[in-house]
Amino acid sequence: MTTSNGLDQIQLQILWNRLLSTVEEQAQALMRTAFSTAVREAGDLSAGVFDLKGRMLAQAVTGTPGHVNAMAASVRFFIEKIPPETMLEDDAYTTNDPWLGTGHLHDFTVVSPVFHNGTIVALFASTSHVVDVGGLGFGPDGRQVFEEGINIPIMPLMTAGVINQQLIEIIHANVREPVQVEGDLYSLAACNETGSRRLLETMKEFGLDDLDEVADAIIDRSRESMLEQIRDLPQGVYDNSMRIDGYDEPIDLVARLSISDSGIDVDFSGTSSVCGRGINVPLTYTQAYASFGVRCVVGSQIPNNSGSLGPVRVTAPENCILNALSPRAVAARHVIGQMLPDVVMGCLHQAVPERVPAEGSSSLWNPVLLGGHGIGGEGNNNTSTPFTINVFHTGGTGARPGKDGLSATAFPSGVRNTPVEINETIAPIIVWEKEYRTDSGGAGAYRGGTGQVMSIGHREDASWAISAMFDRCHFPARGRNDGQPGTLGRLSLKGGPTLNNKGRQTIPAGEVMVMEMPGGGGLGDPFSRPVERVAEDVKNGMVSVEAARNEYRVVVTDQGALDHEATEKLRSS
Repeated sequence: MTTSNGLDQIQLQILWNRLLSTVEEQAQALMRTAFSTAVREAGDLSAGVFDLKGRMLAQAVTGTPGHVNAMAASVRFFIEKIPPETMLEDDAYTTNDPWLGTGHLHDFTVVSPVFHNGTIVALFASTSHVVDVGGLGFGPDGRQVFEEGINIPIMPLMTAGVINQQLIEIIHANVREPVQVEGDLYSLAACNETGSRRLLETMKEFGLDDLDEVADAIIDRSRESMLEQIRDLPQGVYDNSMRIDGYDEPIDLVARLSISDSGIDVDFSGTSSVCGRGINVPLTYTQAYASFGVRCVVGSQIPNNSGSLGPVRVTAPENCILNALSPRAVAARHVIGQMLPDVVMGCLHQAVPERVPAEGSSSLWNPVLLGGHGIGGEGNNNTSTPFTINVFHTGGTGARPGKDGLSATAFPSGVRNTPVEINETIAPIIVWEKEYRTDSGGAGAYRGGTGQVMSIGHREDASWAISAMFDRCHFPARGRNDGQPGTLGRLSLKGGPTLNNKGRQTIPAGEVMVMEMPGGGGLGDPFSRPVERVAEDVKNGMVSVEAARNEYRVVVTDQGALDHEATEKLRSS
């Protein structure tokens, strides 16, 4: 049996699987060679293979939806600027333009052509988050993108294998960590080269001169599979809104989701307008995370490519916070953009309530920590060790249908927490505390995931600074179906005042900064949670004795033993 394109079904499936393994090897090569801890330790990256029309054929499982889905649009911009027929063997092209890439200047995308028998046959692309791009640094304080760092338009990184040395010199002159940033650019080119070699081996093995038939078959089958899943949903229009912290005033994210035979449309009309600070979101990043929210519920088993993404169409009015135009400041666009899956799933909950989790902490708690001359204030900080690090951590996810939420787990970004030992090795910081945050997960038949508490100080007792980009500090993750909200996040000095959850702030010498990360919402009536599971939560430190009694009406001793008689009496009163 052959496909409509003439490919044998078995051959197509083998080729498809081979492409998926190729891009996963590409991503792993990027992680192994990256200089930035955000990539090497947290996995803040994307990798994929594209045809000459700019259609994404396969993406690596390793990586973030914001990078991958935005990169799917970014490659088309590269093709518009540099047509494939003008590319040379061993070329590589790059940009970090927020509106041509993945939404802010800290992400560099590299696109490399693949040549087979002297003819270009495909493109590999990869993206990674670099530690610094100059300017104000990674954070929400900028008022225009010009303040946020160096902006590289689409241009050659390498031409016929020769590095664009002028570009490297410009980067060195503008960033705080030039060796790391240069190394990350080389790692992006290297991982594309790894993917290219594997693809050429596959083409040789199967006797392929090009990928045209394979590409059409993959895209067509993925699109039809996605449409089949959508047509099984109840058609209609579903509205949802969510209020979040914003920078200096709350922001309303408003969505209308329409389900029809032709696909799913998400419209963010009614969402708050652009902000005067750097939390605005370019449209490609909005589309990336909104479509991911749909894919979590609909067609989650279908590989992610241009075919499966096509039936999900996302729009937002110009100059709302989800479609910010240049030169708006966008450095911390993830704080808003990573909330969108919760907004979209709030719409889908009305259509398929049995599939949708409660809201979670959502956006990462990934501050930039800085020290050195001029960073932590006047005077005694002049001689302290200079450093700039971006640490990745997170709160809890919302409770899931039939399961508790995940604790200290990044959703929707999917990145990992960066190890304490790594951060203490590359910067003069000391982490005094890192543990689950008791009672932070919303109560429910299925409990929300717990956040975590981290206490961080300076090893040299110097003053230093944090660039905070946190949310869920004023408006918690909401529960569903009578589940309770998660606990709010908080940034403070140990035993001292609460700090702002967004913006750069000084941590005085000798002080310890405390990040208390938010928990996810609960799902279902807390009183329907089995009492044995509540006792187990108390034993594991996820729920306190007091919360077990007040939220679940379960009496547990300080040692975690369930008092059946007292519980029955409490519940009957």
